[in-house]
Amino acid sequence: MPIIVNLDVVLAKRGMKSYELADKVGITTANLSILKTGKAKAIRFSTLEAICKALDCQPSDILEYVSDD
Repeated sequence: MPIIVNLDVVLAKRGMKSYELADKVGITTANLSILKTGKAKAIRFSTLEAICKALDCQPSDILEYVSDD
């Protein structure tokens, strides 16, 4: 898949656990896990905004496009 989710990297840099982020964002740990593993088909802008606010980062820190070529 050409979209890579780097949420684990950002979480590690911030020293935050997944359950802490899920609590701050207001989503379940299961849904956060789906996002972290790249299995999510979509993400709401409101969720992305909440994640970026909680991690003090930009969307490009979390999501990366890599060409299949």
